[in-house]
Amino acid sequence: LATGPRQNNSIFYEIRTYDIKPSKMKEFVEMVNKYFHIRTAHSELVGFWSAELGAMNKVVHVWKYENFAHRTAVRHALANDKDWQGKFISPVLPLIEKQHNEVAYLVPWCQLGKPPKEGGVYEWVTFQMKPGGPALWGEAFQAAINAHINTGYTKLIGVFHTEYGLLNTVHVIWWNESPDHRAAGRHSAHEDARVVAAVRDSVRFLESQQNMLLIPLQCSPLK
Repeated sequence: LATGPRQNNSIFYEIRTYDIKPSKMKEFVEMVNKYFHIRTAHSELVGFWSAELGAMNKVVHVWKYENFAHRTAVRHALANDKDWQGKFISPVLPLIEKQHNEVAYLVPWCQLGKPPKEGGVYEWVTFQMKPGGPALWGEAFQAAINAHINTGYTKLIGVFHTEYGLLNTVHVIWWNESPDHRAAGRHSAHEDARVVAAVRDSVRFLESQQNMLLIPLQCSPLK
């Protein structure tokens, strides 16, 4: 049921979400900061964040792959990397309660962005859209995203559409200077007739949505 514009190349992104045992979150972050350079030697990390609001004891990290053969080769190399397995995987696995992954593509009208400066916060918004894919809801969704961009209070980092995982899911990553800056911007957007009209058109295709406020870890390229 997913038809419509597709990505122009084979590049995809793996989104990995881990729930960490509440008493082990500090230890997990310390291990990531100490040893994650071993992992990033194998493939490109886009970002690594911990949830501050909207979820607790949760981390999200996003990896870029050229194609599925590239991911297979990386996973094989990691399985045979004794430093990675011994220094990180073995001690960290007992700290994790649950793991979840998705494969997603950037939507055709979006390029991966970067924040204008370090030190801000990220908002991760997940939209569960009606079945039918971008052919059904793509134009209305894009218009709603652009309406928020045009307010100028927030910076779009990326829009991802799932290929593996829960289908018709769209993840949108925004950057803001601070939680208060985001709150003020959202208040203004809710009073902007252009934003209200675009959102009303888009929500016709919406099943549900949720969000998290994320803080980048030390190892995250997106800070």
